[in-house]
Amino acid sequence: MTISAINVRNQFKGVVKEIIRGSVVSEVDVETPYGIVTSVITTRSIDELDLQVGAEVVALVKSTEVSIARL
Repeated sequence: MTISAINVRNQFKGVVKEIIRGSVVSEVDVETPYGIVTSVITTRSIDELDLQVGAEVVALVKSTEVSIARL
């Protein structure tokens, strides 16, 4: 998957360090060169993105929300 364009300016490449799964929402810790970025996303999104510890991702930060894109 390649992201060709996105309007979010604050993007941090990193690696998934930890996933704390919940029944509806889960926490994803992403290790970046600037430190850990934590995202709270639906557990369904984790499954659909097939996120696992060690996966390369981009943390997209907009306001108080952190989104995850799988690389």
